[in-house]
Amino acid sequence: MNNKRLLMMVEIAVFAAIGLVLDQVSFKLWPQGGSISLVMVPIVLMAFRWGTIAGLITGLLVGGLQAIMGGYIFTPLQGFIDYFFAFTAVGLAGVMRNKIINASKKESKKQMVLYISIGTFIGGMLRYIAHTVSGIVFFAEYAGKQNVYWYSIIYNGSYMIPAIILTIIVAALLFTSAPRLLEQKR
Repeated sequence: MNNKRLLMMVEIAVFAAIGLVLDQVSFKLWPQGGSISLVMVPIVLMAFRWGTIAGLITGLLVGGLQAIMGGYIFTPLQGFIDYFFAFTAVGLAGVMRNKIINASKKESKKQMVLYISIGTFIGGMLRYIAHTVSGIVFFAEYAGKQNVYWYSIIYNGSYMIPAIILTIIVAALLFTSAPRLLEQKR
């Protein structure tokens, strides 16, 4: 195994653990789940640093660790959607990696922020959609007499939209102030 691949694997493990810690230090919004945290930051950081595959793997590990460490799992499919699928999808932020690197080489912080925002938005919205679908299918009883679709969209949006915005801000600040984070050492 070459050194670069080994370094990527070590960073994936470390950043997945950091993601779990960041999720524990969160603003819990609802007793039945949902919090505003920086859990997506390490996932998008790995996606922008190493690419989509590394981001997907980091997200999968974060979701798996959350499920193991006391996630709200009522059925296997719900657990898969809310933890494994939702957090893995955040890694798709990496689709913007090349554009971010090119903007960094041009020293265009505005372009970097734009592409970081787009990538993070893509990953965050996919996570939001996954949680919303899970809410519609598995948590309809919480909606009461309300429309279950709107209930899930609003409930999950109440913490996901602020979490996406917070992740965009932190990721943009990290990469524009330290663009060398995009470099992989050998």
